[in-house]
Amino acid sequence: MSDESKSRKTICIEDLKRRVLTQELEPGVYLDETQLAEEYNLSRPPLREVLRELAGEGYVVLHQNRGAQVSPMTHKTLRNFFVAAPMIYSATCRLAALHARAPQIMRLKDTQMLFRAAIRDGDTVQRALMNERFHAQIGEMADNEYLMPSLRRLLIDHTRIAMTFYSPRTPTMADQRSVAADQHDEFIALIEAGSADAAGDLAIAHWELSRAEIESFVTPESMSIPLGQAPGARQSRGAS
Repeated sequence: MSDESKSRKTICIEDLKRRVLTQELEPGVYLDETQLAEEYNLSRPPLREVLRELAGEGYVVLHQNRGAQVSPMTHKTLRNFFVAAPMIYSATCRLAALHARAPQIMRLKDTQMLFRAAIRDGDTVQRALMNERFHAQIGEMADNEYLMPSLRRLLIDHTRIAMTFYSPRTPTMADQRSVAADQHDEFIALIEAGSADAAGDLAIAHWELSRAEIESFVTPESMSIPLGQAPGARQSRGAS
């Protein structure tokens, strides 16, 4: 394969990831391979390699005789998202504090600068993408082959959900993003200091910052169990 072809393939992968994360390609939609091949100037074999790679990372689902579908967000996946998020985020941040290397921390600082710039500019798309990159980089620091696939899949849906409800013009949301940016700075400091327990605790607080807003937005009224509560757990709300 020529360098030019490889470059087109890389561009296609990165752009399709962006389009999925920002919901330009909506959850559950089927992709038209002919259209994509023309759009990215790729023949079918490298395009199918792209789709297999995206499927391996959780961006799409491949169906026999039906092609590639952008990963759906069903009631079940959303329920599991809320159950798994705090555990995965906390474990990842703890391990990152133990294993991070100096060049990785420098890249994290660069991403944080871009995240703050996006908040300042009211750029919803860039904010979401830089937040996803920030936490993916923490996952890379954790260096755990069992956690990373789960984190990657979690970040896909977290980013898509945030793109749905976040508005920089809403005062409460703007305040929330400011706190989130400050917490990102804390993550960097704790990881740099190797403070694993504190980094894990901060991950829980960081998750709680947005959990209530996300939960109220995506919880279907017909669901009997709150999305943030594991099935079978007793509800204490309303108890005297």
